[in-house]
Amino acid sequence: MTRKTILNQSHRDAGARMVDFGGWDMPLNYGSQIDEHHQVRRDAGMFDVSHMTVVDLHGARVKEFLRHLVANSVDKLKVTGKALYTCMLNPQGGVIDDLIIYYLGDDFYRLVVNASTRDKDLAWIGSQAEPFGVEVRERDDLAMIAVQGPNARDKVLGLIDEADRAAVAKLAKFAARNVRAASGARLFVARTGYTGEDGFEVVTAQEHAVALWDALLAAGVAPAGLGARDTLRLEAGMGLYGQDMDESVTPLEAALAWTVSFDEGRDFIGRAALEAQRDAGDARQMIAVVMDDKGVLRHGQKVVAGNGEGEILSGTFAPTLGKAIAFARVPAGEPGEVRVDIRGREVPVRVVQFPFVRDGKARDGI
Repeated sequence: MTRKTILNQSHRDAGARMVDFGGWDMPLNYGSQIDEHHQVRRDAGMFDVSHMTVVDLHGARVKEFLRHLVANSVDKLKVTGKALYTCMLNPQGGVIDDLIIYYLGDDFYRLVVNASTRDKDLAWIGSQAEPFGVEVRERDDLAMIAVQGPNARDKVLGLIDEADRAAVAKLAKFAARNVRAASGARLFVARTGYTGEDGFEVVTAQEHAVALWDALLAAGVAPAGLGARDTLRLEAGMGLYGQDMDESVTPLEAALAWTVSFDEGRDFIGRAALEAQRDAGDARQMIAVVMDDKGVLRHGQKVVAGNGEGEILSGTFAPTLGKAIAFARVPAGEPGEVRVDIRGREVPVRVVQFPFVRDGKARDGI
């Protein structure tokens, strides 16, 4: 049965086009997807991300457990509220999911994992946590709204209780804290996002979510749907689970080597497989490409590189750039000239650096 977030009726009342997304009834757009994209790049937009799974971990050995569970090192989290992006791997080094971890206390960490992988993630985390005596609690009583764009932080700050406003204004990137809204509602505000723009992801109890959404609307924050979220994250060089990575792909093959910490003495799940792949130097690579010809790059299209064949992973028309962009997975080594097979015609593409867009503008050379 399709699940609904607490904001479902708000989306329908706003005329959203609703679609099934990983078993959730979610807004694709509220009119023009391109206008929503530009709204986030130029001002402020908000996304209902309440379908994401929030998991709280409690226990005396929770840090020890996370050192085993994920590829990045939670030892980096030394200040309460600090966050870490990482991957959770299987023994073969494949990505079970990518997620964010928040350090909220020596015996308390919070995870935010993907909606489409909820059931397998909870089962995996639960089975791995048992030997460590860690309590795994899914927080299905919470809702989450992502407010993103160059003016997003100011819009949110206007809704924060005056006693907490200065602390939220000083919040560093990839950090979070518990505060109160001016309405009195408790909020977990994190300076994180999935668009390449600054902003906050705000978690609150479901009973306060509609009022928060309405307050953001009144503050001039426009709603945006899954369509704009996808073009924004791709321009920002951010991967999508199930399309750019999955259990058959390692972080080294998904341009996520930077999220792996081979720190001494830490035997995380999948480490041996990653070390073997790293030492062999033969891991497939994920590259970023731009097509200057007209057309759209789409998932599954064949890629012909100078060092072998591959395929397009995520691909789309990039509104900020006015041209097609994509991630592609190709063999190890220098790719040389790269072409994409589009309906039997090999179209040249340029290999560029991640991300395509930085600070709301195209990177030099793109």
